[in-house]
Formats: sequence, structure tokens, C-alpha cells
Amino acid sequence: VYKRQVLAEILADLRSGRPMHRMLQGDVGSGKTLVALIACLFAIEQGHQALLKAPTEVLARQHGESLRKLCEPLGVTVETLCGSTPAAERRAILAGVGAREIDLLIGTHAVIQEDVRIPGLALSVVDEQHRFGVRQRGRSAAAEDTGQAHVLVMSATPIPRSLSLTLYGDLELSIIDELPAGRQPIRTDIAREKEEGYVWDAVRNELAAGRQAYVIYPVIEETEGQDLKAATVEFERLRDEVFGEHSVALLHGKLKPREKDAVFADFAAGKIDVLVATTVVEVGVDVANATAMVIHNPERFGLAQLHQLRGRIGRGEHASRCWLLVDRFLAEESYARIRFFAENT
Repeated sequence: VYKRQVLAEILADLRSGRPMHRMLQGDVGSGKTLVALIACLFAIEQGHQALLKAPTEVLARQHGESLRKLCEPLGVTVETLCGSTPAAERRAILAGVGAREIDLLIGTHAVIQEDVRIPGLALSVVDEQHRFGVRQRGRSAAAEDTGQAHVLVMSATPIPRSLSLTLYGDLELSIIDELPAGRQPIRTDIAREKEEGYVWDAVRNELAAGRQAYVIYPVIEETEGQDLKAATVEFERLRDEVFGEHSVALLHGKLKPREKDAVFADFAAGKIDVLVATTVVEVGVDVANATAMVIHNPERFGLAQLHQLRGRIGRGEHASRCWLLVDRFLAEESYARIRFFAENT
């Protein structure tokens, strides 16, 4: 019901004869991308081109793969452009976009560089809008030339700036106020470091049932003066001591794009049981079989980040659990924020 209502609002804007500036808000997994795709297809059907911007290569490539499967049977051409796209491939994509042979271009910040010209651009969609700067959200060389491109920004995590933009009229607001049928609420618990053994037992129970898990750390490597646990060191401990009979993999932002893609593909295929990661999994990772998440040092993450991270689980039919592992005495304000997150969805 809500998706149809939101789509009607967006299509009315696209038909209105004036540039759309609309924010689409909906929880993780509510179907924002599908709504955006239908809006893009509407623009393409009128003979125009569309652009979808995502903040990370992982998310851009995931969108590219899933949307291409949906669009190819319709005769709609989709290409993905990222910072790591080889130069020859990049030139071919830009030529195709310039000749209007590519209908939907998906990419990271790489699609808003000066040499990217989209002559038929009618709709620019920005996914996870809080990860882009204000100028980056609407920016595209072609859009700046005419000022006529429609802009749709999407977010699962409204933040004060987005709310103020909504309140002061720069952005109309559409809300998908529902989740897909069968989704269950995620139980979130705060645990102290001394309770770590109990948390790992609970995670192992999920793995024994054939599920998968994430373990999240705020930093990649340990540095002098920081007493935070780091992903690389903890990965070895978890692999060797905690989850000895299960497959454990490490994922962080310093890996090469090809290495990241390989780890994501193996996790999605069920070849990896436990994914030890930093916030590189914050957006766009969709593995319905993952039902457990342990977040170390949750006080080091913003509420929007925590919400996005927790949104990686609870995407299937099985009940999911999230543990916030606190290994130090927190200031009252920090603990109150963590407790608020644990108690609210």
C-alpha cells in the first residue's frame, strides 16, 4: 500500500513539468530501490536517461547486478561506473552514455566527475543520501547544464540535516511505512566483555542452525594509545579459538575491490559462516541467511551507522539477534545512547 502511494507521489512529480526534489524514507529492506527503479524506468520510457548514485563500490556493484537482471528483459541498458573501473572500460561506458545508448548509469562518486556527461539525464537518484555532501547529491554535469533533472534522495536513516531540509521545503517527503511480509523484529542486547563467552555461544547456536553471522569492529588495526579491539587481530582469534570449526573471513576498506567482491560473493553464497568486518558492510549488503551480529565498541558508532549495521540482519524469515559488546565503563550519556538504540527500531 505504502509503496504504491509513494510511487504515485513520485510519478506525479515526474509528470508535473517542474524539477522534483523528493526524499524517499523507508527502513532497511522496505523496497526503496524497487520504487526508485520504477521511477527510472518511467523516465527511460519517455526517451530519457537516469542516474543512480551509491556511496560505496560494494553497493553500486550490487545495485548494478540486481537491476541489470530486472532491466535486460525490458531492453533497458544498465552500466556500472566506479573508481576502480579500468580506464578502457570507463571510456567505453562514457561513450555509450554520451551517445544515449546506456539508459541507466549506476555508480559511486565516479559518476559526478567533470568528464561524465549524460545528455538525456532526466532523473538522478541518490541512495544513502547522508553519505554524500549537499552539493554532491544533486550534482551531475548534465543536470547542472539545464537545472531540469529530477532528484530523488533515499535514506533508511533520517538525520537532523535531512529533517531540516524536509521541514524547510527543499525536499518533499515520501515514507514507506512498512516492511515486507514475514519480517521479524531484531532483538538487541547490551553485553559486557566478561559476558563475551555467552555471546559467542549464542552465535554458535545460530551457526549450528545453518545461519550466518557478522562481527563488527570500529577500527582495522590497533594503534598506540587506542585500547579498541581491531578487526585484523580479532579475526585471527575468532578464526582460531572461537569459531574453529566454522569458516571465518575478514573484510575491511583497505582490501582491493576485487578481494572485497570475492569475500562478499562467498558470504552471499553461504561459503563463509562468520564475516569479521568494519563499517564497509554498513550499506547495501543483503544476505537473508545472516541472523546474528556482534558489534564491538558500539559507542564508537553514530546512531545512523548502528541502525544501518543492524539492518544487515533480520532480512529473512528467521528471528535475528544483535549484541552490543561494551568493553569499558561508558559515560552516562554514551550508555544512554546505546541503550536507546537497543530499545528502539
